[in-house]
Amino acid sequence: MKSISWNVCGLGSLRATRRLRYFLKQQNPRMVFLMKTKIDKQRIERVRRGCGFLNGIEVSADGSRGGLCLAWKEALDVTLRSLSKNHIDVMIKEENSNLEWRFTGFYGSPYFNGKSESWNLLRKLGEDQSQPWLVKGDFNEIMYTFEKSGGVPREDKRMEAFREVLEECQLEDIGYSGVWFTWEKGNFANNNIRKRLDRGVAIDKWRSLFPTHKIFHLPHSISDHCPLLLNTEDENTQVGNTHFKFEAWWITEELLEKEIRDCWESKYRPNLRETEEATIKLRCSIKVKRAGLKKKLTKELEELMAKDSDDDTIVRIISTRVDLNMEIDRDEIYWE
Repeated sequence: MKSISWNVCGLGSLRATRRLRYFLKQQNPRMVFLMKTKIDKQRIERVRRGCGFLNGIEVSADGSRGGLCLAWKEALDVTLRSLSKNHIDVMIKEENSNLEWRFTGFYGSPYFNGKSESWNLLRKLGEDQSQPWLVKGDFNEIMYTFEKSGGVPREDKRMEAFREVLEECQLEDIGYSGVWFTWEKGNFANNNIRKRLDRGVAIDKWRSLFPTHKIFHLPHSISDHCPLLLNTEDENTQVGNTHFKFEAWWITEELLEKEIRDCWESKYRPNLRETEEATIKLRCSIKVKRAGLKKKLTKELEELMAKDSDDDTIVRIISTRVDLNMEIDRDEIYWE
């Protein structure tokens, strides 16, 4: 099963929801945990449904702070255990399977005076070890000094407090692939800071249930956090059928506009069916080209994010994100 956790840093704008929708369409997860949505329950629900998830649990933001959403598709049976402004705790049963396990989406306080409250919440959740248990999200803390680059060194006592609560709950880091850090800010080398704030941790029962699990830190273009993709097993992505449909992004493609105009202005005056067939053919060609461009830009972004953060690299990261977001926006216009 594929699932994603992501601190999206706000979903209040149309552009942010478009880019989230594009990302989820590309990754095709069965479950998503979103943090820091910065919008109320009603708006989160609309965004969730617009992304193709009919089932969900939402926690409203406190003004412009926080906000959580756990969304899932029909193939899962999800039962709520508890929730707060910092977590959503559920039991998951997968369709056509006897597998049942516990998932906690966790958002640790980003404020110093809220750290102890976050760790006490995790301790309380950890009192029940009866089920295979995974905790995934943005803990807003690092475990070791090497999980931070740039800025003021992290205080040992803060990292130690985080390690202690994980040990008390018998939660161990389940590893990852991809770029080293999951959070970044600063557009120049002298003020660039990177940290590994997002992770998955689990007890032995969960790791034994899913021995081939993998977490990937994915490249991103709309947030200062990386999305975390968890794969509990190998899965194939299905591709839908092609059918004729007018899409708003067509008006941004000069080649397509010219093809349709030439077709209608031809002295032979082709019928609608012939125009439709020509349009479908060209549309497919354009989509393949643009899909390849987005894939290329995403790959470039991933490679740049893995490099040392000198000024040239940071400028290229910003430029690549802008180009990728422009392509995503053009591709997602037809959803509105």
